[in-house]
Amino acid sequence: MEHYDVIVVGAGHAGCEAAAAAANLGSRTLLVTMNMATIGQMSCNPAMGGIAKGQIVREIDALGGYSGIVSDRSMIQFRMLNLSKGPAMWSPRTQNDRYRFSYEWRLMLEKTENLDFWQDMVSSLIIEGERVAGVRTSMGVDFRARSVVLTNGTFLNGLIHIGEKQIGGGRSGEKSATGITEQLVSLGFDAGRMKTGTPPRLDGRSIDYSVMVEQPGDEHPGKFSFTDTQPLKHQRSCHITYTNSEVHDMLRTGFDRSPMFNGRIRGLGPRYCPSIEDKIERFADKDRHQIFVEPEGWDTIEVYLNGFSTSLPEEVQYAALRKIPGLEKAKIFRPGYAIEYDYFPPTQLTHTLETKLVKGLYFAGQINGTTGYEEATCQGLMAGINAHRCAQEESPFTLKRSEAYIGVLIDDLITKGTEEPYRMFTSRAEHRILLRQDNADARLTPMGHALGLASDERLRKVEEKHTNVSGVRKQLEKLSLLPATINPYLESLGSTPVKQRLRAVAIIPRPDVHLADMMGRMAEVRDAILSVTADPETIQQVEILIKYEGYIHKEAEAANKILRFEDFKLKPDFNYHALESLSAEARQKLSHIRPDSIGQASRISGVSPSDISVLLVHLGK
Repeated sequence: MEHYDVIVVGAGHAGCEAAAAAANLGSRTLLVTMNMATIGQMSCNPAMGGIAKGQIVREIDALGGYSGIVSDRSMIQFRMLNLSKGPAMWSPRTQNDRYRFSYEWRLMLEKTENLDFWQDMVSSLIIEGERVAGVRTSMGVDFRARSVVLTNGTFLNGLIHIGEKQIGGGRSGEKSATGITEQLVSLGFDAGRMKTGTPPRLDGRSIDYSVMVEQPGDEHPGKFSFTDTQPLKHQRSCHITYTNSEVHDMLRTGFDRSPMFNGRIRGLGPRYCPSIEDKIERFADKDRHQIFVEPEGWDTIEVYLNGFSTSLPEEVQYAALRKIPGLEKAKIFRPGYAIEYDYFPPTQLTHTLETKLVKGLYFAGQINGTTGYEEATCQGLMAGINAHRCAQEESPFTLKRSEAYIGVLIDDLITKGTEEPYRMFTSRAEHRILLRQDNADARLTPMGHALGLASDERLRKVEEKHTNVSGVRKQLEKLSLLPATINPYLESLGSTPVKQRLRAVAIIPRPDVHLADMMGRMAEVRDAILSVTADPETIQQVEILIKYEGYIHKEAEAANKILRFEDFKLKPDFNYHALESLSAEARQKLSHIRPDSIGQASRISGVSPSDISVLLVHLGK
C-alpha cells in the first residue's frame, strides 16, 4: 500500500491545479484520474478567462499556479473585454487550442517533482474516525494519505441526456464515477443534482464564414501570465452569426422530447449560460440570439458553437442548425447534450475548502456547485495549498474578499451556498476596484512567495514593477508642461485647453486622456517615462492609479472597516439556539453554517443587522 501526503481525485482543471500546488509545496502527491489521455481537458468551450474569470486566472498565476502559463502557451486568440468601461471591469480572455491546452497541462505536471499518477476510478474513501486516510480504487488498490482532494467534476453519477436518450457518463465517451456520493451521504453529507450542457461540434469545412461577422483578436494581444510567456504574433478569428424565428420554430418541434421540459432532468442548470431551448422559452420576445462560431485549435477543422448548448434530439438539432445563416450546409461531428451530476452544497465546507464532517478531506470545482474552468481551477489551487498544509500540520491559508476574486468566490460558496451552478461576475465583488486584473501580481505574489509557491524570480519582478510604477509617477509629478505643449493634444480630444503651465500628472485624470497617447504626442512625456521603463503594462498601471486614486483610496478604507468584523471570531461550537434574542431564521442558519467570524455571519442570507448586533453584544464588542 502506497503512502502519500496528498491524493487528488480527478485531473480536470481543479484537480490539475490542486496536484501541482501540493507537489510544488513539497508534499508527496498522487493524482488519480480515470483517463490519463484527458488530463486538463477542455470539456466545454475552448477558451479561458472572460468577465471576472480573467481576473481569476491572473490571480492564480500571481500565486504561482499553472493555469495562466498553460493558457498562454495554447492560446490562438487574445481579447481584453470591457475596455470601454473602467479598469475594474477589464477582463482578459483567450481562445485556446483544445488539444494543445491538455498537452501543456500534462507536460507541466509530468515535469513537477513529488507528483505521481495513477489511472483508475476512485470508488470510495478510506475513513478512520473523523479523518480521511486515503482512497480505494475500482481495481481494489488502496492508497493512503494524510489529506484527500475530491475534484470529480461532472462524473459523480453523471447522466448524459440527448432528447429521450439517457446515457450514463461523466463526459461524452467516458463513464461516470460511482460509489463516492453514496459513501459521503452515509457519513452525513447533503448531496444534490445539478445540470450543465454543451453545444454540437461542427465540421468547419461545411461552414460559410462569408455571411458571418468576423471577430478578430486584439491588435496588440496581451497574455495571462506575469512570467515570460510569449504573446501571440498570429491569431485565429472567431465569427458571429444569429438564430432567427425559423430556427426557433424548428427547435420548438422537439420541446416535447426535451429532457429539460418533460421532467427527466432534476438538476438546475446554469442561469447565465442557458441552453438554446431555455433561451427561447425564457426570452420569448427575442426573435434572434447571438451564436459564436469558435475554432477548436490551430490545425483542426472542428468548430465549437458557443451559444447553442442543447439536449434536444439529434435530428432537431441538425434541422435547426441548417436554418442559421452560414450553417445551411453544416455537418455535425457530435451533437450537443446535457449532463446531470451530483454535487455537495458548499456550506458544508470551511474557508480552506476542507469538509466540516471529515478532517483532511477537501472539495474543489463542480462538486461544490460551481460552473466554469476558472471557478474550478482557483478552488483546486486553494484546496491543494490547504491539503498540503494540513498534511504538514501547518496553519491554513485563506484569502479575504478584499484581497482576491478567489476570496469572494469561496466566501460566497461556503457562506451563502448555491442551488444553481455558481458563476463569478465582477458585480459579486464589493471591492472590485481593488481587485483589478492589472494588479493581481502586486496583491498576491508576495503571498504566493511566502507560501513557497511563487518563485524568487516572480517576487523580484513584482518588486521591480512596483519600483518602476513609483518611478514613472515621480517623473510625471515633477514634469512641468507648457500650454503650447499640452493644448494641441487636448484639443484633438475635444477637451478644454489649459491656460497655464501644469504638471503632467494633473492632466491624466481627464476622462479621454491616456498615457500612451501622451507619449506619442509629447516628447517630454515620452522621454520622462522611458527614462524609467518601456513596459506597457507598468505604464498602464500608473495611469490607472492616477486616474482612480480617489476611488481606490475610498475603497481601501471601506475594506479596512469591514475587516474589523472578520477579526471578531466565533467558536465552531457556539450555541446559537441559546441566544433567544436572535431571530429563529438566524439561529437556524448560523447553527447550520457555523461561520468563522462576525464578518462571515453578516453575509449569511437571513441573518439581519439586528442579529449581528445581538452577537456583538454577546461577545462584549
